[in-house]
Amino acid sequence: MSKDTLANFIVLPELVSWDVKSSGGQVYSWCVKDPKTEYCPKCASPSNSSHDSRRVVIKDAPIRDHGVTLYIRKRRLWCKPCGKPFTEPVPGIRKGKRHTERYAASVAWACDKFADLKSVRRTYKCSAHFVYHAHYSRLERQVKEKINYPWTSTIGIDEHSFRRNPQTRRMEFASFIIDYDKKRAREIVLGKTCEELKASLGSIPGRENVKNAVIDMCDPFKNFIGEFFPNAAITADKFHVLRLLSPALLRRRKEITGTRADVKAKRLLLMSAKNLDYSSALTLRRFLESYPELHELYVWKERLHGFYRIRGHKHASRAFTAMTDAMALSQLPEIKTLRKTLLKWRVEILNYFLSRITNARTEGFNNKAKVVKRRAYGYRSFRNYRLKVLTACV
Repeated sequence: MSKDTLANFIVLPELVSWDVKSSGGQVYSWCVKDPKTEYCPKCASPSNSSHDSRRVVIKDAPIRDHGVTLYIRKRRLWCKPCGKPFTEPVPGIRKGKRHTERYAASVAWACDKFADLKSVRRTYKCSAHFVYHAHYSRLERQVKEKINYPWTSTIGIDEHSFRRNPQTRRMEFASFIIDYDKKRAREIVLGKTCEELKASLGSIPGRENVKNAVIDMCDPFKNFIGEFFPNAAITADKFHVLRLLSPALLRRRKEITGTRADVKAKRLLLMSAKNLDYSSALTLRRFLESYPELHELYVWKERLHGFYRIRGHKHASRAFTAMTDAMALSQLPEIKTLRKTLLKWRVEILNYFLSRITNARTEGFNNKAKVVKRRAYGYRSFRNYRLKVLTACV
């Protein structure tokens, strides 16, 4: 490649390159700006009076794995009204910076494409602070553009662990809010209490727009939605209701026989009876005949599954009342606890039969957030974590 061609790749607008050299994987260019009338940055007075000049060393975006360094001779002009000199600006280089804007854009691009930010720092031969600033400043601009809109009609909320607090050693949680209408993440908040959620989400307009909110059976989320969204109907997630008896089933089975020989029975206990073939159903029935308490837990688990196969809110309401009344006759502590939980969340559970929405979409985005965290081996800064997750999920 000739020097003239290489210079055309390198030079910024209004710069003229008078020499280009290449050595050791680096390209060096000596440039000067076309002399023209400049304007004082303080009083905007035109000036052509040269005071002196100085040379600045500027990093530019690499060309085919070759680093580029610009040596620019800049004039210092004299402003007569101010009585002070000023340095002529160069398009593409911000005041006080020692790199071009396209260099910063190239670093930000590499942060998205490279496996880790340490590789970016080695490749571009810059500081870790510069890499982090370029990367997260770009993410912040992207996130502001994508989530700058009011609340929509349907949302989902769930939480996941963020990190263990280094002082208290307690686990800190992040609450994920999902926009079901646009099928994207809406916001992520550090904490899961009502006060933390209100403080972080209070600036988003249009709270009255939310008509449906689906959550797992979490009291802080229930209280938050009731106070924050005046028109929202809360729906308890179907899958969290169906798994209420799963821990009790597995615990009872382990008390009876905890050997690996019964691992098939464990799998069959958690499956819905309508999905079992004849042979598996017969095996499970013979296994349960010897253990009446485990059998009773299994029957109630299946009754919950059958409850969610009902169509219509009125039919579901009558079936719910009949089911909880029958639970009152059971002597098992697990069934008594289940009955209290179901009665506490009766309205939210029955709302499923009106909206037919679940928290599946929220759980999917939750899993994506966990993948982002695992790829980085965890985050110390919640701001950085929020930007990475929202960029990946909007």
